[in-house]
Parts: sequence; structure tokens; C-alpha cells
Amino acid sequence: MSPLQEAIIRNDLCQTEQILKASPSAVNEAENEDNLPLFLAAQYGSVELLKYIVEYSRASLDAYDSQHRNILHYATLSGDIQKVMYLVKRCGMSPLEADKNLITPYELSWRMFPDTLGLYYQSVIGTPYPRMYHNPIRRGFFPDPSVIRVNDCYYMVNSSFIFFPCIPISRSRDLVHWEIIGHAITNPQWSGLGSLEGGRGYWAPDISYDGERFYITATLRYNDNGWPIRRQMIVSAETPEGPWSKPSFLEEDGIDPSLFHEDGRHYLLLNRGARICELSSDCTKQISEATLLYYGSQKHAPEGPHLLKKDGFYYLFQAEGGTGPGHRITVSRSRELFGIYEPCPYNPILRQNDPHAPIQRCGHGKPVETADGRWYMVYLCGRMLDGKFSILGRETAMDPITWTPDGWPLVNNLQGPSALSAMPILQETIPEKTGFRAGIWPAEWMTPREPQDGAVEPMDGAVRLCSSPAPLYSIESRNLFLHRQESFRFAAEFVLELPLLNEGQEAGIVCYYDENTYVSFMTGRRNGALFCLTAERIGTESLLREFPLAGQQEKRYRYAVRTDGLNRVFTLSDSEGNLLHQEVLDNVYYLCDEGIPMGKRFTGALFGAAAYGPEPFAYLLRSVTIHNQEE
Repeated sequence: MSPLQEAIIRNDLCQTEQILKASPSAVNEAENEDNLPLFLAAQYGSVELLKYIVEYSRASLDAYDSQHRNILHYATLSGDIQKVMYLVKRCGMSPLEADKNLITPYELSWRMFPDTLGLYYQSVIGTPYPRMYHNPIRRGFFPDPSVIRVNDCYYMVNSSFIFFPCIPISRSRDLVHWEIIGHAITNPQWSGLGSLEGGRGYWAPDISYDGERFYITATLRYNDNGWPIRRQMIVSAETPEGPWSKPSFLEEDGIDPSLFHEDGRHYLLLNRGARICELSSDCTKQISEATLLYYGSQKHAPEGPHLLKKDGFYYLFQAEGGTGPGHRITVSRSRELFGIYEPCPYNPILRQNDPHAPIQRCGHGKPVETADGRWYMVYLCGRMLDGKFSILGRETAMDPITWTPDGWPLVNNLQGPSALSAMPILQETIPEKTGFRAGIWPAEWMTPREPQDGAVEPMDGAVRLCSSPAPLYSIESRNLFLHRQESFRFAAEFVLELPLLNEGQEAGIVCYYDENTYVSFMTGRRNGALFCLTAERIGTESLLREFPLAGQQEKRYRYAVRTDGLNRVFTLSDSEGNLLHQEVLDNVYYLCDEGIPMGKRFTGALFGAAAYGPEPFAYLLRSVTIHNQEE
């Protein structure tokens, strides 16, 4: 520890001044960023010493430690309200800036000093901490959100890609707590997923309501080896729970369709830029040529167009910059639907400008108005593990919209995505998920492509599953029963009841991204003996580990996975909980967009039950226990 660091920890202001006068650069020197003199002063020094460091040294208040904590995080840890008030009032530090785990100084104060710092931060923010919500509001594989309000309910759809049922439909009464109430396509004969590669399927859906019927449209993206490679799908229903109509398809090329309804007429928008065409009265046919309304403000990858009519203007919201770090939301407007669109002078109205912040690649948003006239933007975002791996895929976030006096919408006052914000509506509690019920597909579960007939049969207290007809690395693989991974740290246990396995048959659990990247942890028979089989699939490479299960017979087993970042620990136990085998994988980096440069990769990691064998067989999923550790 340097003399300056020692002087600060002793709270020796005179010695601190002498050192810095002799060596001004010492204030920015430390063995690591977590021990910067600036942070030590905030946590251990007096308010006078902190003021000296801030006002008379070369320290900069834009410094962050390895966890992306700033000076206000450290002052909050000290519990000293005078230091906190100085940093907030005089230095303009925000109690809502998050570290890499989405922890803000306000949340720290609530945990540690609720009666002092917590109350002070509440006076600054204006909202009690229990009335705040955290972004993302939908965690895990929930990309490309589209949201509407009908009466006092909000409805959201998200992309589902090759997974079945297609396009989840969620409902909320407060815009924060959501539950899946159905899917746009539940008939496997209508889904058209068949032989699609991972990352294809249903992209960027939109939900709308014309006053009589609900509509969902999305792009069905095919493989690259045929034509067309894109078609626009539309379904409709009287209620968001369904039943939904058989899909109709439009041959207009593009992606990210949305519908705009006005005076009994219906319009489809889609990229590139924002093109618009009119549809028939039932929205099943295109009746005009597509016309470009506006290409976009940034001119790079303009997509995700949504129209809103408000106060005599048609507002055109677009996603631009691609779905990576440059993603953003822009807006333009016109007095006429087919008029000339003027770009907003404040564009982009939402973008993450801090490359080290926990919430990144924000864009593809749609505005929604609450019943009392407030506005919010619901948009996609992504969180990067270690700044590199988007294991959870693209998620859904939300921030408030304010309107300027001249009528332009600003998201979160142009401050970028928030980590913590005030609840729009009195908090609602979503009922806890109950167990499996006969004849009802569990809303949070899915299969890659359509399952075979009878391969997924929910029962009271269990699900009867059938093995996949092809290896997991094949696009013919199906019947895997999968759940979104919603946290970087989670644990899940599956109780499976297996039959007597034949040679080459195996069953267990899988952590899955697509057919090119997964890790399976199975029980299988090889040369007449029973083994625990761990298989990693990384592109075209398969890594297999076999552990003999001497004296074991197929029966009810407990398969568990515990994940902490890139580390995954798999365990196999018998029905009494006795450990049979443990496998530790310390670098499962490949279950994400950035894992390998192969195919279309912008979905998210999943986990679930899986089985495979040259001869089909059935097994029972008796129970699942999932525990997500909040970041």
C-alpha cells in the first residue's frame, strides 16, 4: 500500500496534502482500480479529506473500479451522509448509476443504512425504494419486445425464432411483472419451423389492436439455401389468449413488420428503413405496393419501425445501428401519414453511451401510454458477462418517456437505459407458477422446432416426454423440453424417471443455445453398461466424458446444474439424494451470441430435459426446481 493510501485510510488530511503536493499524480496510482485513492477517500476518509481529493487533486470523478462502481458507491458503503450529500448535491453523482451487477447506491443504502442514507436518497429520487423496479423487466431470452395497452391490461410479444410454441404473449397490469398467457402459433402443423437452422424462425413480432381484434405479425426467416428467405406472417384473435387464426403470409420482403390501424384501414410497416403498404380489411392480403416513408436518421441498419399518432403528428420510431453496441432508437415525424418525415433533433432518443455499463445494445423499442397519460418505452437490451458473453441473450427493458414542449419524445431524459426506476403503477404480484397440469402446455417451456406427435404430454404433476429422433447437433433434433436461463447465477434440479435404456439411448439434462452449441449431462448405455455422459458441442467439435455407474439400474434420478457465470457444475444423484457423479466445467463460454462464428446467433441460453436414441423411448419429468440468484 502506498503512503498516500495509508494516509487516506488513517484519515490524515495533512499527510495527504503533503504527498499530493510533492507527487500530484499519486492520486491516480494504485495496484488495482479497486484501491484508487479516490475510492479510499470516499469510503474511509472524512468529508473534509474527500473534498480535498475532489477539489484540489488530479482525481476524476468518472473513475470506476473493476465492478463498475463509482465514488458514490464507496461513499454509500461508508454510511456517512455528509459525504453522500456532498457528492450528490455538489458533484452531481447519481444514486441510480449501477455497477456491473446492476446494484445502485440507492439499493446499497436500502440494504445497509435504510433509516439514514436510504431516506436521503428517497428524498433525492422522490420514490421509496420498494416502489422502484429493476431493468431488465424481462430477463433471459425475451428479445424484440412489442407492447400495447387495452383498457387496464398490457400485452407484450417477443421473438421466439425456431422454438415452439411460437411467439410468447405476455400480460401485465403494471408494465413490470409479466406472465405468459399464450402463444401466437400453437398448432405444430401451422408453425413451419421444420428444418430451420438455429437463429431462424419467427423474428421481431408486433402486437396491435384495432378496437375489435388483436393482431400479431412477424417475419418468418428461412434458411439461406432457398427463396424466399423471408415472409411476413399475420394472425388475429378476438382476445390475446386466443384462439389465434391460422397464419396468413405476405410475400413482401423485409424484416421487423408492425401494423398500424387508422379509420378502419390497416397498414404494414417493415424495413429497410420504414416502408409501408396497405392491407385488406382482414389483414391477410397486401393491396398496395410498399412505399418508403423514411430511411432513418443514422442511415445504418434501419429496422423495427413502429408508428404512433399523437397530437396531430405521425411519429415513426426506428431501431438503428445493428443489434450490437451501436444499437439505438430514433424517431421522426410528419403531419401526414405519407408525408415527409422530419428527424428528431435529439436523436438518438435512446442509446447506451457507456461501453462498460451493465446494460448494453439498447434499441428496438415501442412506446406505450398508461391509462393516466404517462408514456414508457419498452425496448430490447443485453447484458454481457465479463464484458464479453451475452449468455442470457437479448432481454426486455423499459424507461419513461417525457415529451418536450415542441412535442418530441425523450427516453429517460436522454440519459441512456436505467438500472433502477420508479414503478409506473402500483406493484402487482404475479402468482407463483404451479406445477404441471394435464393437457396444458407449461407457458415458460419450449422445444426446438415442432415436437413430434405426442412427444410432450403434460400430466398432473409430471410431463411425459419422448426421446429426440436425431442427435442434439442435428437440425432434426426436437422434443427437448427447454426453459430460458434468466440469471447468470442459477441452480436447477430435474427429477427424471427413466425406463430400461437400450444400447445408444440416453436421457438427462441439457444447457442449450442451438444445435451447434450445447452441453448435455445424460445417463446412457454403452456396451451394455450404464454411464454418466457429459457432452460439449462447440461448433463442429464434440467433447465427451464418460463415467461408469457401476451397480446402477435405470430408475428415478436427480439431475442438477449449478451455474455461476461461465462455470457450470452438474451432479447426478439417485432418488434418495445420494451423489453418483459430479462434473465441473469451468469455461462454458459458447452458450451465447459470441460463442462461435457459426450461423445466426442472437437468441439466448436455455436449459431443460433431453433424451436421444436410435430407438424412440418415453420418460417422465417428475419435477423441476429452479432458483435464480439476483445479480
